[in-house]
Amino acid sequence: MSDVELSVRMPVGDVVLDADVAVPRDARGAVLFAHGSGSGRHSPRNRYVARELQRAGLATVLADLLTVEEERVDAFTGHLRFDIGLLADRVGALADRLPEDEVVGGLPVGLFGASTGAAAALVAAATRPGLVRAVVSRGGRPDLAGGALRSVRQPTLLIVGGRDSVVLDLNREAMRAMTAPVRLEIVPGATHLFEEPGALETVARLARDWFVHHLAGGSASA
Repeated sequence: MSDVELSVRMPVGDVVLDADVAVPRDARGAVLFAHGSGSGRHSPRNRYVARELQRAGLATVLADLLTVEEERVDAFTGHLRFDIGLLADRVGALADRLPEDEVVGGLPVGLFGASTGAAAALVAAATRPGLVRAVVSRGGRPDLAGGALRSVRQPTLLIVGGRDSVVLDLNREAMRAMTAPVRLEIVPGATHLFEEPGALETVARLARDWFVHHLAGGSASA
């Protein structure tokens, strides 16, 4: 699937974050994953989506946005996972490193955000119109990006489960605040974690097609 797979440590500000990087042969773009709500680079749902992106010729960077110690604290307090400013700063700093990276440097960059990570991805994208080409949100909370939504210029895909009613309403609210090209895809019968049969496969297909189109300028095979 991937010609290069490695685990790296990326200095970001005053911390060092762990990341897993996978680059297929002749990669046409790179997607940085922004995890949220207590999740990280080992998230089985995000790793599944990442594998599908790799099959479509896209490199993936799955990075923890919190250090081990921060995750330990957050497991008790839950406050860091909702610190959108902190998460966005780290997503942005990681994205800034990609153009000069010896493995994925030179590839068009997209951001994939889940849960609160979607808000962090959108805030980071808003201040990097020349770097980030496209954004995808899975079960995300784009509403938490606040005023930054109006500054997002990148094509944005919002994927929400049809039975995730509260989050669906929040995504519709966020859409109304955005001026960028934005599309809402509702996965019928799916709840917040897309655990229903076929739901995560639908998420991966939608994300794949969005990134292939906006990063690689082509279409993915079914």
